[in-house]
Amino acid sequence: MNLLQQLSQPTARVFLALIFILSGYGKIAAYAGTQGYMEAMGVPGALLPLVIALELLGGLAILLGWKTRPVAFLLAGFSLLSGLLFHFNPGDQMQMIMLMKNIAIAGGFLLLVAHGGGAYSLDKRSA
Repeated sequence: MNLLQQLSQPTARVFLALIFILSGYGKIAAYAGTQGYMEAMGVPGALLPLVIALELLGGLAILLGWKTRPVAFLLAGFSLLSGLLFHFNPGDQMQMIMLMKNIAIAGGFLLLVAHGGGAYSLDKRSA
């Protein structure tokens, strides 16, 4: 593995993890508003604690490269599902761009599923 690969994998993990960690904290800070938004979109607000846990714990796991493949698989599915539930609106260009963002994030996670966490990951240290 060359230096570019060694450095790009942890950088990709940081970039992918950051959106989930920040989003999880944001949902805690605006809990009632987030719960109301979920319910307005037809998603039970009671799922919010699970969403927060997935975003925070999953984001931290990806950041550290711990259990990278299974966590990345879960976050890829979460990204696709949440994109479809909250952003699929062909009549609204901005929502469709947000959907495409979620699809791109899922693609990044699927690359982690395929290649793992890389040289600078807890997965690599325990192997």
